[in-house]
Amino acid sequence: MTTFTSVLSPADVAFYHENGYLIVENALSPAEVEELRAETTALCRGERGDIRGVEPADPDESDDDVLRRYLCIHFPHKLSEVMYRYLAHPAIVETLTGVIGPNVKCMQSMLFIKAAGKPGQAWHQDEDFIPTRDRSLTGGWIALDDATVQNGCLWVIPGSHKRGILWPQKDHDNREFDCTIESVGFPYTDADSIPVEVKAGAIVFFNGYLLHRSLKNRAKSGYRRVLVNHYMNADSLLPWRLQPGDRAAIADFRDIVMIAGEDAYAYKGIEDVGGAHVRPSGEGGCIKNPGEKK
Repeated sequence: MTTFTSVLSPADVAFYHENGYLIVENALSPAEVEELRAETTALCRGERGDIRGVEPADPDESDDDVLRRYLCIHFPHKLSEVMYRYLAHPAIVETLTGVIGPNVKCMQSMLFIKAAGKPGQAWHQDEDFIPTRDRSLTGGWIALDDATVQNGCLWVIPGSHKRGILWPQKDHDNREFDCTIESVGFPYTDADSIPVEVKAGAIVFFNGYLLHRSLKNRAKSGYRRVLVNHYMNADSLLPWRLQPGDRAAIADFRDIVMIAGEDAYAYKGIEDVGGAHVRPSGEGGCIKNPGEKK
């Protein structure tokens, strides 16, 4: 992993808090991008261990045939030492300690492959799926391909995080998007949104309350591969994935990775409860599964 040499400026921090997102260009070197692309292929071929929903590839199958099967794999860092290492890439640590604070933990990774023709994800807020006590949830969206309007880049509604409202959600049957429920009832229109087109190697950071979406990959070929990791202030509890008998006020999900600073709750230990699995794409219709969210 290369040494990231950029310096986060006060203007960058101010932009993030005002708009709810921040783009760090050239955060990864071309060699790092290629390393993550190769690891993506290895995961999809079943070479890193069992992933629920992934069948080991036949040796005669091409990498393209295998990659086109999957939209997204959750928790790839649980099986991949490479994906685990990139949770704390220097560009991520520098940016997050600047916009969140000195103590930062990660609770989730998601690897989007999104081949040509694969769907996007409807308007949503990440805090609907991963609730933090202090509203510090932040996504780190690492582009492994150039992300364009044509191939289904991220779209955001700048400033939509500022009120701190989680808008209602509902199921949908729009085949433009995958099976994840969508946010509705917010006082914005599609005209308020902007595309976030970035080059491979860029990282887009965004607040957990920011409304964002992506559209179908309409390119004739290729992928829009992205590794998305979610982070928060390690001083806050994480009442995520509550179990029977848990008290929401003091619940604290402990399947985490510290990437900076100190863990105030280290005395609780670290758990290993999340497993790598494939997200349903919805191309054949969505099977309702309440536990299959972010």
